[in-house]
Amino acid sequence: MQNVYSVSQVNTYIKNMFSQDYMLRSISVKGEVSNCKYHSFGHIYFTLKDKLGVISCVMFAGNRGGLSFPLKEGMQVVVSGNIDVYERDGRYQLYAKKIVLDGIGQLYERYEALKQELEERGLFAEEYKQPIPQYIHTLGVVTAKTGAAVRDIINIAKRRNPYVQIIVYPAIVQGEYAVPSIVNGIHALEQLGVDVMIVGRGGGSIEDLWAFNEEAVAQAVFDCSVPVISAVGHETDTTIIDYVADLRAPTPSAAAELAVWDVDLLEKRLLSYREYMINRIRQRLEKYRLYVSREAMRIKQFSPQNRIQTLRFTTMRAEEQLQAGMQHILEEYRRILSIRIERLKGVSPLDKLSQGYSFVENENGKTVNDINAVSIGELLTISVKNGKIKARAEKINSHIMK
Repeated sequence: MQNVYSVSQVNTYIKNMFSQDYMLRSISVKGEVSNCKYHSFGHIYFTLKDKLGVISCVMFAGNRGGLSFPLKEGMQVVVSGNIDVYERDGRYQLYAKKIVLDGIGQLYERYEALKQELEERGLFAEEYKQPIPQYIHTLGVVTAKTGAAVRDIINIAKRRNPYVQIIVYPAIVQGEYAVPSIVNGIHALEQLGVDVMIVGRGGGSIEDLWAFNEEAVAQAVFDCSVPVISAVGHETDTTIIDYVADLRAPTPSAAAELAVWDVDLLEKRLLSYREYMINRIRQRLEKYRLYVSREAMRIKQFSPQNRIQTLRFTTMRAEEQLQAGMQHILEEYRRILSIRIERLKGVSPLDKLSQGYSFVENENGKTVNDINAVSIGELLTISVKNGKIKARAEKINSHIMK
């Protein structure tokens, strides 16, 4: 009977065959990226295809240093690595160790090498970057004299501030003469003393933008005493001078907006400040008015005239209170006197005389209230209600009054 093998044995045999093939141990394959997926562990799984076939690929997280750009669907790339069999699934795949864009891989390698060198030299350091002035009078532009980039910059700058002066240096931005032309433009506008400078161009391929990846241009931007805004290509394009410039704009249009302050917005802000200052001045004046009013009241309160007026008012109040007190005391004494008068009336001799009684005194003025005190012939004085009577005692009768 023919030999029968297990699935794992067959997969292991095939894996050994792949491992022994020298070409498969180090191979570069070009094609279009498809089904690209980034795993949470950092691995990248994708398919490489051309018109006639596909091959599965994986780049493990440990080899991600061999990838200098984000891998996306549809990219034409060259993948370097080894082809091996994944025994569990019984399928072979390309294990990527390095990935470069097809056709421009060498340019990207130069780009990465120069980027790393300039970064180590400190040309990208934040402490060397100059602030972009908020309000400018002159704007320098180093770009091609024709094209959408220069038109967009001029139109947007004039729309935002029609008073700003724009000086365009018509540089060559592509080809073998581009680098010296861009460097000369930066130096020329710096000598003119513009307030801020835009250096850039419209979009294009990496070859079209390559002048802005050259060391001479990067050094000129770094050495420039005028703040520089880089504006190269579209938003996704990144060149060396984007790292060196004081500020990077994603597009030339955005660079114009960053460089030139909107006059309408400035006027609105100034009006807002004006209203704010008027309100603050009004508040401050009202505060001082209240303060002056309070101080005036205090001065008036403590002035000699006010003190005299206060003392006069106090004296008048005291006088009124004294008079009221005296009147109250007099009324009280009148009331007591009236009571006592009424009491005295009950024991008053005069009151008795008015009732028909009389009062008798002897010659010595002593009251006669006993017959034994009177002698026959003695002269007596009898007091009645309306006068006195002189009489002499003729007879004395003794009797008891009942």
